[in-house]
Amino acid sequence: MAKKQKQKKIFVLDTSVILYNHNSINSFEDNDIAIPITVLEELDNFKKGNATKNFEAREFIRILDKLSGNGVLQDWVALEGENKGRLIVVMNESVKGKTDATHIFGDEKADHKILNAALKMKENYPSCKVIMVSKDVNLRLKAKALNLIAEDFQTGKIQNVEELYTGKILVEDLASEIIVKMYEEGFILPEEIGIEEPIPNQYFILRNGKSSALAYYNPVTHCIERVEKRNNQRIRPRNAEQVFAMHAINNPDVKLVSLQGVAGTGKTLLALAGALEQRRNYKQIFLARPIVPLSNKDIGFLPGDVKSKLNPYMEPLFDNLKFIKNQFNEGDKEYRNFDAMVENEKLVISPLAYIRGRSLSNIIFIVDEAQNLTPHEIKTIITRAGENTKIIFTGDVYQIDTPYLDSQSNGLSYLIDKIKSHPIYAHIKLEKGERSELANLANDLL
Repeated sequence: MAKKQKQKKIFVLDTSVILYNHNSINSFEDNDIAIPITVLEELDNFKKGNATKNFEAREFIRILDKLSGNGVLQDWVALEGENKGRLIVVMNESVKGKTDATHIFGDEKADHKILNAALKMKENYPSCKVIMVSKDVNLRLKAKALNLIAEDFQTGKIQNVEELYTGKILVEDLASEIIVKMYEEGFILPEEIGIEEPIPNQYFILRNGKSSALAYYNPVTHCIERVEKRNNQRIRPRNAEQVFAMHAINNPDVKLVSLQGVAGTGKTLLALAGALEQRRNYKQIFLARPIVPLSNKDIGFLPGDVKSKLNPYMEPLFDNLKFIKNQFNEGDKEYRNFDAMVENEKLVISPLAYIRGRSLSNIIFIVDEAQNLTPHEIKTIITRAGENTKIIFTGDVYQIDTPYLDSQSNGLSYLIDKIKSHPIYAHIKLEKGERSELANLANDLL
């Protein structure tokens, strides 16, 4: 019996896919790739700047230039590598009939020209399955309204966020001697509580009736060791998850930490307090967050100089610093030290774009709102880590502020899923809100 031949696919990529991953054209196996000419026009507007999207635009332009060689891109060009398809740049040609996107939607927007390019490919290659690929949900909906198949870019996407690694396990109904041994000897073996393949730096809540102990699996000793509650900068952990988070931050063997949880669970506060507690072990503390302007407008739309433009975005970080500072009296040496650290740049609070490109050696680096980063941005930050550097990512994978990311495709989810088994990594999902009773009410009911 003859083997059924697989239908050839043509994937039409929009600008959002390229800005998400400049190497996206190599993610479609042996299928063909079509790039609308409007995408190149839009990339031209993104090529200048220091943000990651500017880097992605420049890198893709270089890849395309190399692929074209001395030829032309209106003809199919073979992609580099084994079992790869071809690439073509599609001009915005008119579409037969009444399916012209600019006519239907009544606007000469770039998105509509990109849709026309996809429609033209469908018209020119009727035997192929033409698929529009975009990170823009609305563009995908418009494509489907025009009877085009439309998909999100799947590379780097986590399939089930609900089952994302939490970093902790509750083990109940243990024999009383296990709890006693944990307190007397400080450790137990994983098999004593039925754990066959423990994950490095995974945390445990061990219970026997009213007795309990907090512990973690130490990948160095291969034992489950007791975790003691400790304060950092007079910030006292209020639940087991916060105890685990502080332990991970203070553990010298753990070089990469992620804290995930909803607003009010203490992610940023714990990270900053832990970093300040260890400040003598590092040359600097960097506290940064990505800037995601409201309505997706550039900060240039805001009035004032650069500092005044950025202050609204950095204010939450300063709020946490002030909270820690106010745990001390004004006459205390520690109180005065906070201002001196900022003045001497021992503690630097800055937008993430301003940190990019700097050497990350001998520092403790906190990246707040990491859910607004792409997987490539997360990778870029980590790969810049030098000697004696610790990186802490904090964020809520369900609170995405950028239009082309979601709970499955953001960098924080990707990090948690991909690195959970590494011995220098620890993760904790913070679930219990501790900001206030009012904040908990909003999280639970609104």
